[in-house]
Order: sequence, then structure tokens, then C-alpha cells
Amino acid sequence: MRRPTAVLATAVALVALSALSACGSTEQSAAGGGDGGKDKVNAGVIAIVDTAPIHLGKSKGFFDKQNIDLTITPVQGGAASISGTVSNQFQFAFANTTSLLTAREQGLDVKVVANGVSSTGEPGKDFGAVLVKQDSPIQGAKDLAGKKVSVNQLKNIGDTTIRASVRKAGGDPSTIEFVELAFPDAPAALTGGRVDAIWVVEPFVSQALSQGARAVSWNFAEAVDDLTVAMYFTGGRTDADLVKRFTAAMNESLTYAEANPEEAREILKSYTKIAPEVIAKITLPRWGTEINRASVQEIADLAQADGILKNKADVAALIP
Repeated sequence: MRRPTAVLATAVALVALSALSACGSTEQSAAGGGDGGKDKVNAGVIAIVDTAPIHLGKSKGFFDKQNIDLTITPVQGGAASISGTVSNQFQFAFANTTSLLTAREQGLDVKVVANGVSSTGEPGKDFGAVLVKQDSPIQGAKDLAGKKVSVNQLKNIGDTTIRASVRKAGGDPSTIEFVELAFPDAPAALTGGRVDAIWVVEPFVSQALSQGARAVSWNFAEAVDDLTVAMYFTGGRTDADLVKRFTAAMNESLTYAEANPEEAREILKSYTKIAPEVIAKITLPRWGTEINRASVQEIADLAQADGILKNKADVAALIP
């Protein structure tokens, strides 16, 4: 679930290249045909627990029903999905809230079309957490002040929500030393004493807990009420009718995944390498269709206060 924003600047160059290659084209409509064939759509999606609904929706025929021939292309993170979308490689893609806010501030024409994934809002039962070793003196979010904490990407939604959690608990978040570590590498770094705490998401939360780690903060649930963590988006040139149909298919997929969690778990076996015994234990996120705009604005305000964003975000432009 690596969702970097630092490399988003490269997407600016890709925008210019795509404009040249478009040869005057003004719409990013998928290749479909006027002969009644389905619109071919390529979606850039990270192969993680969060994105189970789009895979489930494809298998259930929800996109076919909307006359969409969907290809899901795995990407490494939010930067790849954003750059791929603005360069016309993808018609739609998935990225976290902070990455999308950063992209808009950099002048990239990305617009949200559907919810992606949300926090459960329940400390102790969420899909992201800050973990420590069993014998650590750290007992809660407040105690993370002055400690070395790993996140998968600096200056993104992880450290922003951790700071907010520490601040709400009465600690000083300015004294935290954040270290960048990929989620798969974090548990070993914790065990080896290279960091005091790690922030991970499922399936790494369940894996680490089963190996003796202990949760001290559920940062998504603690930082912002009903947090919209990530969303599906498109570029500004995508055909409006295609956007409408993709959104309808995506909303049906989200609703189905939310109502059928065991099928959502089962679909994980088709596109991730998570062990079946871990899939059975992981805490699933919420997959509602509603985007909590207030939570997006709050994340934007926190990111601005932390210096990740330079200006007040125009959330209405990101989420029309």
C-alpha cells in the first residue's frame, strides 16, 4: 500500500507529453466503438485489501452491466496511479486522500468519481494501526512523542493522522521522528529495535499482532471522524457519460463488498499474495458509497498545518 506523493512532480511532465501525443484530442474517452461494443477501460489500482470491491465488481459483472470492458492494472502506489491517469494510460485509478490533495495543489487535473475505502472508525477494530513490541513502555498515542515511528511514505496520510492522534491524546507530535519503511519491512524493523513503533495496515496489522506486537494507536479512527482514506478518480478529459457509468458500477461494487464481506475476503486470493489463514483474520475496512467531504477537508487542513500542503485545499474542485 505504498502511496507516495514526493514523486508526483514527475506527473507534471507526463501531462505535457500526453498533450503532445494527443494530437489535439480533447477527451480521454475509452476505446469503445460506435458499433455498440463495450467501452474498454483501464484502471490503475493498487493490489491491496482496500481495492477488493473493484475486483469483486468485475467478477460479478457490474461493469459489464454498464457497458464497460474493465481491465485492472496493478500499480505500486498513488504516484503511479496519478501519473498514469494524467498521461492517459488509465481512464480511472485509486489513490489515498492526501496523494490526491497534493496532486491538485501541483496543478494536476484529477477529479474524484467514487469512494474508495474508509476507516471503520473503531479503535481496536480498524485496518490501520501503530504497533509496538510487547514489552515497550509506549502505552498509547501520547507516548509516541519523542519516539521513532515508521510510515510507508513520509509526508502522507500516515504521518498526518499519527500526528493528529498524538495531539488529541495530549502529546507533542512535533517531536516524533518519522522513518520511511515499506509495510512489509516494518515488522522486522520493530523486532530488531530499529524503530520504536510502526504504522502498518492490513494484512500487516494482523500479521504483526499474531507475532506478538501490540497496538497503541488506531490513527485513522482516532484522528478524524468517519475518515475517507482513499478514492477512485479520473482525469479532466474523461467522457462524462463514461464517468457516470463507471461511478454507477463502482458504487454497486462497494455496496456489494460491504454487504458480503466473506466474498470480499475470497476475492483477495485472486489478486494478492496474502496467505489464506491471514485473509481469514484481517479486519476489513468500510466500503460505503458516501465520501465524507468533511473528513477530506480535515485531512487537508492537517496536511497544511504540517507543511505537506502549502495552501488551503479546494476540496470542491477535487470532489465535484
